Amino acid sequence: MCPLVLELKRRNKYKVIVCVTGQHKEMLQPVLDIFNVKPDYDLHIMREEQSLFDITNNIMLKMEAVLKECEPDLVLVHGDTSTSFAAALSCYYKKIEVGHVEAGLRTYDIYSPYPEEFNRQAVDIIAKYKFVPTELTRNNLLNEGKAKGSIFVTGNTVIDALKTTIRVDYSHKELEWVGNSRLILITAHRRENIGNPMRNMFRAIRRVCKEFQDIKVIYPIHMNPAVRSIAQEIFVQDDQIHIIEPLNVLDFHNFMSKSYIILTDSGGIQEEASALSKPVLVMRGTTERPEGISAGTLRLVGTEENSIYSNFKQLLLDSTEYLRMSQARNPYGDGHASEKIADIIENIL
Repeated sequence: MCPLVLELKRRNKYKVIVCVTGQHKEMLQPVLDIFNVKPDYDLHIMREEQSLFDITNNIMLKMEAVLKECEPDLVLVHGDTSTSFAAALSCYYKKIEVGHVEAGLRTYDIYSPYPEEFNRQAVDIIAKYKFVPTELTRNNLLNEGKAKGSIFVTGNTVIDALKTTIRVDYSHKELEWVGNSRLILITAHRRENIGNPMRNMFRAIRRVCKEFQDIKVIYPIHMNPAVRSIAQEIFVQDDQIHIIEPLNVLDFHNFMSKSYIILTDSGGIQEEASALSKPVLVMRGTTERPEGISAGTLRLVGTEENSIYSNFKQLLLDSTEYLRMSQARNPYGDGHASEKIADIIENIL
């Protein structure tokens, strides 16, 4: 959302109020610092081992006071987080209009990803204005019966962010460790993958490392203690794999830019990697970003160990297939989504 916040402020036509919930405070602050976005409200909801009940209740109780004080004409929420769902529902209760940035993404499996698929469907019921990244996401909403005039194809603001974060002269001590090896960047944190699916992912990656000495794996690990426990269990004492603390957005984007292959169970990374021409193996059973699969930059490999292992190994061995994926067209926008959304908001207001 930071590129959109900055674009709206640049126009000097609105009173732009930024509210953060603090759902992942350690990951949030570096992003705000890089884009120089200062929140007007911080709900400070983060608690150790909080549940989805805690997150949703705390956001709604604190959002009520913010909405009462600000009396906004329009509230913008992004994507599929519990923050977005709870904020949108709070607006509905106060009869305040909502605009949903990154609307229309679907797997149509309510538990995959969990709880994100429910969150985004629920937000799109509430939102009066739906800013979708692609024609496919627009068609999802039309097929659900959403009003044609409420849907706007803009591309995704995440591509806008890449324009400000990638550095040609970027360096980092972990990249120095990689040296001339091929960098494999991984992320894994989905709630539904914690347990055996995540163990399968990590075992597959470790098997490939044993067979290819010219690769180095970097895993910026999620804060979730359950994820950390499984990673330590499987990746113990492997000198080709570095588990590091979460990277800020500038570092992470540049790590993606320097990588050879990305393995992930995340969502937005599928779009960012496509924009950076990096082949992605999506370690999930479903994806809400099938445009990337159709374009050829993403491959859905599931969470079974042998499937991840064989697809990962193939990309390392088959230069033709690697080239095909790395040269695929990015379907997620031209880097001007924030300007398009701001133009639409200008017309609306």
